[in-house]
Amino acid sequence: MNALPIIIGSLCVMAIAYRYYSAFIAAKVLTLDDSRPVPSQTMYDGHNYYPTNKWVLFGHHFAAISGAGPLIGPVLAAQFGFLPGLLWLVIGVCLGGAVHDFMILAGSIRRKGKSLAEMARTEISPLSGFVAGVAILFIVVIALAGLGLVVVNALAESPWGTFTVGFTIPLALFMGLYMYRFRKGKIVEATVIGVIGLLLAVYLGGRVAESSFAPSLTFSRNTVTILMAAYGFIASVLPVWMLLCPRDYLSSYLKIGTIAFLIIGVILVHPNLNMPALTPFTHGGGPVIPGKLYPFVFITIACGAISGFHALISSGTTPKMIAKESDARMIGYGSMLMEGVVGVVALIAATSLFPGDYFAINTAQKTDAQKAAYVRMVDEHSAQGFNLQPQEIDHLEQESGEKNLRGRTGGAVTLALGIAKIFDGIPGLRGLMKYWYHFAIMFEALFILTTIDTGTRVARFLVGEFGGRFYRKLEEPNWLPGSVITSALVVAAWGAFIWSGSISTIWPMFGIANQLLAAVALCVATTIIINSGKARYSWVTILPLSFVATTTLVAGWESITDIFWPLAQKPETLMQGYINTGLTAIIMAAAVIILVDSIRRWFGFGKRPEPMPLLTEAESLV
Repeated sequence: MNALPIIIGSLCVMAIAYRYYSAFIAAKVLTLDDSRPVPSQTMYDGHNYYPTNKWVLFGHHFAAISGAGPLIGPVLAAQFGFLPGLLWLVIGVCLGGAVHDFMILAGSIRRKGKSLAEMARTEISPLSGFVAGVAILFIVVIALAGLGLVVVNALAESPWGTFTVGFTIPLALFMGLYMYRFRKGKIVEATVIGVIGLLLAVYLGGRVAESSFAPSLTFSRNTVTILMAAYGFIASVLPVWMLLCPRDYLSSYLKIGTIAFLIIGVILVHPNLNMPALTPFTHGGGPVIPGKLYPFVFITIACGAISGFHALISSGTTPKMIAKESDARMIGYGSMLMEGVVGVVALIAATSLFPGDYFAINTAQKTDAQKAAYVRMVDEHSAQGFNLQPQEIDHLEQESGEKNLRGRTGGAVTLALGIAKIFDGIPGLRGLMKYWYHFAIMFEALFILTTIDTGTRVARFLVGEFGGRFYRKLEEPNWLPGSVITSALVVAAWGAFIWSGSISTIWPMFGIANQLLAAVALCVATTIIINSGKARYSWVTILPLSFVATTTLVAGWESITDIFWPLAQKPETLMQGYINTGLTAIIMAAAVIILVDSIRRWFGFGKRPEPMPLLTEAESLV
């Protein structure tokens, strides 16, 4: 199968969805109105509530929601073939993920920028609000630790990546001061400076890696963890316009620019997808994902199709910076479509590798037992007609400058090789695969790191809201001592997971937790629609909710019974099995409680809470 019709068809479907389906939701379901005041105006504080240009905010929001999911998920799901992942990415993002992000963003805008947990409390019930708050705090710490671990592994012992990523921090500070203090409103000028600075950072990173300064920027895993924790803390406490927003805006140029260049590369090179549409591993037993195609492809590809983590951003920093309601369509629905494109491109890059090379890279081969199991798998499937003999791996090692690509599990190396092969195939750019490969590794690290800073800030809002029940001042987002305390708690939590490495014992739960959080957000969105008197449009959120909730609960149950609990029966993995089983069960129970409570609310059972008013009387007069 050639990649050209796939990329063109996917772009056309998403463009049609944005033009018509998002317009329908904006006009009929949400009735967006630019005359209605927004939180950045009515609650302006110059710190967290700050009216922001829609293009700058688009960059911030896209950078914040685009983490490891749309890059790594499709690569891992390529084990099943290119077709299942492609269908889920295109259909899921148009009817599920983009709707999810758009609805939560608009709902938070009309509720003073309140979090998902607070909206669950006011729209569904206090019980749902409490359960959602606890579940969200748990999930977001796991998410930040998991994403952070990917960054740590990518930047450890990598002076090129460390220099380039580190250079973006002072560059973003300068951009923030330039746009909002030195040359207020001169966004184009700041953008030009930022893009030039970013390209310079990428170029200088390669030179630094080959210079005598390289040892000074070659940090261990623990040192990178400390530096990242310090950055996350500072970005969470400083005013949003000073570092967080301009850095994410700047990073979005590298993200969107690289993806756009990759799309052009796919169109020009139009590589063949060497992975078949479906592989024998659709029935389970694969080396990357042990479960069957259904339901595991739907939790493996998370962020590219639908992601609950996005609800935390859509009800966190972004609604506090929206300048007018109509901007929510482009930022909420449009950003998620962009992430869907990222997922499709990542899938194409991974499946352009030969199956033998793909599985040689993504199958663990550290121990003698693992190496023997890999050899048996290759011989068995090759004899049955699915050729798993490596085709180009020796050549790829030579061209990329890597000594050993075998057993480099996790998806990052596979994606970097796929990207490098496509770029290297563009006329006039051949012979530079080593540079493309290391650029792709740096691109992936920067792509993920922008989720860490915004996620930390969102998490400290959640901790502040929860702590405000015991000490009111903690709920005030611009109270500096509260910001310092809540940020420190959040950073300490995810930093401890990364430092100890214990996140590896619960990483398999991330996909389940993320999709169940999406189901919780869709419950809230459906309740908002019904409470606003537009129940006839509730199908917009009920359809994706029904699929995501049932599929993920099935995946959770199968993970417990087939993967996690068996681990608890072995002495060497007993603790890992108990932790994975217990925490997955807790997350599933929390989602079921909120789902049942929501259904009771939709059908009018029990006492209906007073929904949070969209506008106060004073605000309506603004």
